Amino acid sequence: MAKRIIGAAAAAALLLAAWVGSAAAQQAELNKRNVLEFYDKALNQKDWEAASKYLGPKYIQHNPGVADGHEGLKNLLSFLREKFPTLRSEIKRAFAEGDYVILHVHSVREPGQRGRAIVDIFRLENGMIVEHWDVIQDVPEKAVNQNGMF
Repeated sequence: MAKRIIGAAAAAALLLAAWVGSAAAQQAELNKRNVLEFYDKALNQKDWEAASKYLGPKYIQHNPGVADGHEGLKNLLSFLREKFPTLRSEIKRAFAEGDYVILHVHSVREPGQRGRAIVDIFRLENGMIVEHWDVIQDVPEKAVNQNGMF
């Protein structure tokens, strides 16, 4: 009898662990999808109204060249729309783990330029973007190695 109870408890624990793992994986995929949709609306379409639907009530910005909060992002998109209307950002890779989504991006402000390599890191709460970091590097004309940046 005790073995049967222990066996049932072990089976229940395994099922619970699988369900929790599955729920976490589903949330990570939802987070990734939300960030990908946000990124296209914000950076490629420069559409504040559409992009803002993916933001949480508070938005923390770590890029030192962009003001904090929703207004900072809104002002950035206005600037990009005015100064770089043809800017395109192509997402090369996207990773999601827990509440974080990381993008590896090739951004080109003007057609014909080499552009910049960007790594964007987003933190989400309940599927909404609440925090952002980035690292930006110009794509050089010549590299010391032949590996490429993307």
